Amino acid sequence: MPSIDISRPHAKSVAEAKKSVTRVAKHIADKFEVDSAWQGNTLVFRRSGVDGQIEVQPKNIRVTVELGFLLMAIRGTVEREIRRYLDEEFG
Repeated sequence: MPSIDISRPHAKSVAEAKKSVTRVAKHIADKFEVDSAWQGNTLVFRRSGVDGQIEVQPKNIRVTVELGFLLMAIRGTVEREIRRYLDEEFG
């Protein structure tokens, strides 16, 4: 089970949603220093102690993140930031 698992409905096209996810990923990368790359409609990101993905579906965005033991202490902070950026992009 992922450390963080967030689903968010959206009304955008897949292409528009991917642009929004790219902006979310940039914010996350700037704040938490993660690298990311698209694999189809899924943005995969990682750094030491963090593995995650943001899957763009036609009507839903799903974010799953596995945090390593040391980063579990900041799980709440990471989850709040992800939710905040999703709120900005997807309302």
